[in-house]
Amino acid sequence: MILIIGVKFRKSGKVYYFDPAGLSIEKGNHVIVETARGVEYGTVVLAPRNIDDEKVIQPLKPVIRITTEEDDNINAENRIQEKEAFDICLEKIKKHGLEMKLIDSEYTFDRNKLLFYFTADGRIDFRDLVKDLAAIFRTRIELRQIGVRDETKLMGGIGICGRPLCCHTYLSDFAPVSIKMAKEQNLSLNPAKISGVCGRLMCCLKNEEEAYEYLNSTLPNINSQVKTNDGYEGTVHSVSVLKQKVKVLVTRENGDKELREYNTRELIFEKRQASLDVNTVAMPLPDEEFDENALKELEQMEQNDIEDLSDAINGQPQKRQAQQQKKYPKKQNNKQKSNKGSYNSHNSKQNKNNTQQSNDNKKHNRYNNGHNYNKQNNSHHN
Repeated sequence: MILIIGVKFRKSGKVYYFDPAGLSIEKGNHVIVETARGVEYGTVVLAPRNIDDEKVIQPLKPVIRITTEEDDNINAENRIQEKEAFDICLEKIKKHGLEMKLIDSEYTFDRNKLLFYFTADGRIDFRDLVKDLAAIFRTRIELRQIGVRDETKLMGGIGICGRPLCCHTYLSDFAPVSIKMAKEQNLSLNPAKISGVCGRLMCCLKNEEEAYEYLNSTLPNINSQVKTNDGYEGTVHSVSVLKQKVKVLVTRENGDKELREYNTRELIFEKRQASLDVNTVAMPLPDEEFDENALKELEQMEQNDIEDLSDAINGQPQKRQAQQQKKYPKKQNNKQKSNKGSYNSHNSKQNKNNTQQSNDNKKHNRYNNGHNYNKQNNSHHN
C-alpha cells in the first residue's frame, strides 16, 4: 500500500496521483506540484488515502507545497493572460489563413509553456504560426490537436437530458461506445437521437450497458418458440427489458390467435446466447424514420474514435498518422506535375549525380568555414 492524494489541474481533467510528502493536505486544498509539463497549480480532489502499489505509476512525485496567497495571485494572473493569448492566437490564425478551430489556451504555472488546443480536418502546417506566437510571448509554444469529444469536454454544454454534459462534469476518461449498446438497450437507431453534442454516440450509453446485458440474458429471443405455464405454446412477439415481461402470440383451442403477456418466470424457453446478435432483441419504434447512410457514417466515426483511443493507450500514434497521410496525401506542385515523366533515365541519373556533387561541395565549404572560424578564434584568443 502507498499513501497518495488525487490532484486535478482542470475542472474536466483527469485525476493524477501525488505523494503528500508528509504535508497536512485536505480535499479542496490547492497545491503546487511538478509534472511532465513543468510546475503546475492543481486542486486536491482525493484526500490522502492508501491504495495498492499496482495502481500507481512509479516514480510517484511529491507535492512541492500547499499554495500560498502569492501562488493564488499568480494563478489568477495566468488565467487572465490565457484569455489574451487566446485572442492573439485567433488573429494570427486568421492572418495565416489556417483552417483550424482554436478551442482553448493554457499557461503552465511557471509560464514556461503556453499550450493552444485546436481541432481541424486532417493535418495543419502551423510552423509559421508557432514562430509568430513565440516571438510575441517569449516562451515555449505548443499547439495540440484534439478530437471532437475533447473539444466538447473542454467547452461544456447541456445534454438532451437537460443536465450538464457528463464529460465536462465528472467523466475523467472516455470509454469506447458502440452502436451495439444502443441496440442492446432497445433504443431508437436514429443518429440524431443517440448522438450527443459532440456528434458522437452519447457516453451515457455505457452507464447502463452491463445492466441491460444481464436483463437481456434472462429474456427469450424475438420470434423464438416458448411454452407458457398455462399449457400454451407460442411465438415471442416483443419483450419489455426493464419490466421483464414478454408478449407471446399463442393459439387457443378453437384455432384463434391471441397476444398474451407473461412474466419471464411463467415461461419455459432457451436462454439467448451471450454472443447472439442483439438485432434479434432490439425492436424498431413505430413510424421511426432515419437515414441509414447517416447511421453507417456514425458507426465509422465511432470505430475511428475507438481505434484512436486504443492507439493512444498502446502508444501507437504512428499507425493512425500513416493512415491519415494516406487519406490526406500531400498535394503536388503544378510545376512538378508538368515536368513529371519528361526526363529519361540517363538525365535522371545525371541530375542526381549533380545534386550529390553540389551537396558535397556545400558540406566541404561548411567544413572549411568552420575551421577558418576556429582558427580566427584561436588567433584572437592567443
